[in-house]
Amino acid sequence: MTRTHSIKRRPLMLLMLLLAVILVAGCSSNNNSTVKLAYVAWDSEIASTNVVKEVLETKLGVKVEMLQVDAGPMWAGIADGSADAMVAAWLPSTHASYLEKYGKDIEDIGVNLEGTKTGLAVPAYMDINSIDDLKNADVASSLNQTIIGIEPGAGIMTATEKALEAYGLSDYTLLESSSAAMAQELQKAFDKNEPIVVTGWTPHWMFANMDLKYLDDPQNVYGGAEQIHTMARKGLQEDMPDVHKFLSQFKWTAEDMEQVMVKIQGGQSPEEAAKEWVESNEAKVNEWTAGISA
Repeated sequence: MTRTHSIKRRPLMLLMLLLAVILVAGCSSNNNSTVKLAYVAWDSEIASTNVVKEVLETKLGVKVEMLQVDAGPMWAGIADGSADAMVAAWLPSTHASYLEKYGKDIEDIGVNLEGTKTGLAVPAYMDINSIDDLKNADVASSLNQTIIGIEPGAGIMTATEKALEAYGLSDYTLLESSSAAMAQELQKAFDKNEPIVVTGWTPHWMFANMDLKYLDDPQNVYGGAEQIHTMARKGLQEDMPDVHKFLSQFKWTAEDMEQVMVKIQGGQSPEEAAKEWVESNEAKVNEWTAGISA
């Protein structure tokens, strides 16, 4: 009786073992089909990361988890593998310190946008043209000796601290805030025709919605035109070859990015704006997904 019972149970045990293997394999597959994208809550990176998410999910059929962090943790997350990729590395100047610290542990898989710019921006109606002009006593007084910045740790904040020193603007305060709060303060001042100076970068919707200008930077503290690079954790190409291929082929223009940013600023959710842009730019999206069968 006991022997017969044991013999009868073997097929059942084998079946359970097979189901367990299938279940583990299924879980593994699900894990491999989820891509973790790190990003900073800058308007530009909200736009690009949501567009990448939309393409990954609708064209490649993979799930995407978006991880909103500051610039330092964004780079650290790619380096230690807790995030798979990011499309927000501003180089060679803005994120130079992060590249120096984490570059050896990260794969740079290409430029996704050319022609970015950073610096101090003011409304075009202000009668100043250079960072040197901020030393003028009347100008300084009208600005309450304050420059409206963004999140601490951002590369443009570090560059602005260097600019304050380089241009002898030690009486100025670089106010830490967020990119959203900075843009809000700029819009309020612009609507009232009031003086204001902010840390600015292009592409950004604020240049499309307001008549702004960069202050000349004769000492080249902010550097010249930059590029935005796509960075991936090491091993992504082996683990997710289609995702890696798409990310390496993801390239767009400042005008493309601004279209998405303006829609978000106009009231659309980032997801809706990204979806609408992807649906309206089929040819460009096809270039990004060329050679991918998923």
